[in-house]
Amino acid sequence: MPFARHSGYTFSVVSVRQNAPVSSGIYGLSNGREWVFIGAADNIQAALLGHLRELDAAFRSRGVAGFTFESCEPGLRNQRRNRLITELEPVCNPHPH
Repeated sequence: MPFARHSGYTFSVVSVRQNAPVSSGIYGLSNGREWVFIGAADNIQAALLGHLRELDAAFRSRGVAGFTFESCEPGLRNQRRNRLITELEPVCNPHPH
């Protein structure tokens, strides 16, 4: 099952601050053609702001333009992230075992 949130947001500092929660969950970065990265964090907003500050060459070369997220209890985050990685096959995540 894809992300529970079907809406996406622009991947910018303003948009992240306005739309991403300061809570536990899963987030995905995309460029409109493919999923680039799926991550899990205690604080979704802080994780996304960190990616914006430290956009590495892989993310830049993929043209990350949007993000989405879903809230998730800390104990379930890794399992949910791994399921999404398997299903959506983001190009910058290793495939979970």
